[in-house]
Amino acid sequence: MRDKSFSTKRFRRVAVLTIAAVYFLILVGGIVRSTGSGMGCPDWPKCFGSWVPPTSLEQLPSDYLEVYKEQRIQKNERVGKVLERLGFTKVAQEIFAHPSQYIETEFNATKTWIEYVNRLVGVVIGIFIFFTVLFSVPFFKTDPKVFWGAVISFLVVVFQGWLGSLVVSTNLLPEMVTLHMALALVLLAFLIYIAVRVERHALFATLANKVSWLSPLLVIALLLTFFQVIIGTQVREQVDIIASNLNNQGRESWIAQLGSSFYVHRSLSIAVVLLNVWLFALVRKTRNPKLSGMALAMLFVIGAEILLGIILSYFALPAFAQPLHLLLGTLLFGVQFLLLITYYYAQKPSQLTPELVA
Repeated sequence: MRDKSFSTKRFRRVAVLTIAAVYFLILVGGIVRSTGSGMGCPDWPKCFGSWVPPTSLEQLPSDYLEVYKEQRIQKNERVGKVLERLGFTKVAQEIFAHPSQYIETEFNATKTWIEYVNRLVGVVIGIFIFFTVLFSVPFFKTDPKVFWGAVISFLVVVFQGWLGSLVVSTNLLPEMVTLHMALALVLLAFLIYIAVRVERHALFATLANKVSWLSPLLVIALLLTFFQVIIGTQVREQVDIIASNLNNQGRESWIAQLGSSFYVHRSLSIAVVLLNVWLFALVRKTRNPKLSGMALAMLFVIGAEILLGIILSYFALPAFAQPLHLLLGTLLFGVQFLLLITYYYAQKPSQLTPELVA
């Protein structure tokens, strides 16, 4: 029993560390976008052909712009051919129709190192996820869902790394960036699920009241938040295009030039607020302190998100607020998913052993 308890605590500890690292990476990624550092390193996995990026222009060849542009084009051609063979002809065509496909970003030491730090954090997550899989091996027979959840998380991280290379080679193609963000949320969901499941027996039969419609409403809220984050990513991409066209000048006019995605994103925020306030009231009826605490945290996140949204809308999209806005959106998704999984297991009968509960 002691060995089993140690394995459980060890696994949960590394899973929680991995979740925290993913959230930190999302924050750093937001900083990369808000500072325009997404192409700070024109190649992948190295940066300007080196594992440690340069600190000055003198360290690069005089024709570096053409060299790295040609490398990206060659890689995109290979990717395009693979996509066409798989039937994704439209996506393959969009890679080369992207207006910035043949534009190379000039070297900027600050932006290069911001992007480099982003990649280093990604490496740390890779290490954490490796240990998550390693520490899940003891559960292979007793609880296969924990083991396979860890394996799937590892595969998602590997795919995310490869997708990150395409984000760079396609010069931040919007579809690639959106898919990259969506998979980050999927990764968080898997990690939260296995972190809760491994100690689910402590949650069994802890509800004073089971509340009708709570689970379906949590699923709806979760999907709505997922949709909001994705739309927000698209709005962010529009901001990048406008900023590039205006050479980062006239910031106060950027919002007026945004398309319908911005107004859909802003309007749906009302639905997000109302639905989550309703959920908070329902969760309180369960009379479960753990669930009530999660629901309260959910409201705090939404309140901070609304405040940042107001700052972004009325103060010309200040750079500091953009990554925080993204982080809080993904944090809301995580809290909602944690609440859903915890509520699911809290309904399970206490007399069943952990191995008998699905």
